[in-house]
Amino acid sequence: MNGPVNTPRLHDCRDAFAATLERLATQDETIVAVCNDSVGSSKLSGFKSKFPGRLVNVGIAEQNMVGVAAGLANGGRLPYVCAAAPFLTGRSLEQIKADISYSNANVKLVGISSGMAYGELGPTHHSIEDFAWTRVLPNLPVIAPCDRIETAAAVEWAATYSGPCFLRLSRVGVPDLLPEGHIFELGRANVLREGSDVTLIANGTLTHRIVKAAEILNERGIDARVLNLATVRPIDEAAIIAAARETGAIVTAEEHSIFGGLGSAVAEVVVDYAPVPMKRLGVPGIFAPTGSAEFLLDEFGMSPKAIADAAQALIKRK
Repeated sequence: MNGPVNTPRLHDCRDAFAATLERLATQDETIVAVCNDSVGSSKLSGFKSKFPGRLVNVGIAEQNMVGVAAGLANGGRLPYVCAAAPFLTGRSLEQIKADISYSNANVKLVGISSGMAYGELGPTHHSIEDFAWTRVLPNLPVIAPCDRIETAAAVEWAATYSGPCFLRLSRVGVPDLLPEGHIFELGRANVLREGSDVTLIANGTLTHRIVKAAEILNERGIDARVLNLATVRPIDEAAIIAAARETGAIVTAEEHSIFGGLGSAVAEVVVDYAPVPMKRLGVPGIFAPTGSAEFLLDEFGMSPKAIADAAQALIKRK
């Protein structure tokens, strides 16, 4: 008789974000939270209870929210701006460009429920363009942690970083992939699995899927390297170049349009320094329909099996 299946526990990265922010705020009185009537979805209820005078809720007015945060930063505060990712980026892009990026304001932008996490609410709530919009802006690191551990580490790093950044956090549950005590390093990829036949690259909610895809490939006799590329900008060029030269093929998977996102960022490095066959998996340049995030990812060819199949097909082009 087979024993019970050991299913890993799934965690909401928003919980790690909120707990870390509350801990940091206890240590640093300059930390404030700014939100757009999203106290609940940003998991800021505990912060509001502990620091009622340090949470600014501007209501559903995202452009004002970013401007308020810039003003707070100019006044010596350390603002974390929390809002649903599609509205933080899409509605406020001009303010992010002028007030935050151009001004190099010390503001931490936190896009909550990114990708297709709001799946049932449809295309208006999908955030599958935010990598493209944010990674072109100077002075703005773009980060998508893969699990609760990396989320906590990235939030803590952001508090010590002098300048703006964009943290992209999903609400979709993911298992732990990194060890407890992990220290986030900007622009540094994590090699989750060594391999010599092909490299799988992802971040955020897709990282655990490429880990599973690598396990499937291993059963097929294919040795896949797995890179967690949490930092989209500045990107880890050295890790990508090494992967291209040592494995000869790269597959990227992302909860984002295939245009302008992680796959495009990786391809820019590959074409400049180490051209090899690549396959970019993501939303194929359309408005993603209504449906759960899990369903939509599978529909767009990003189940672990589909990722493994894409990698196996790509190897034949080497």
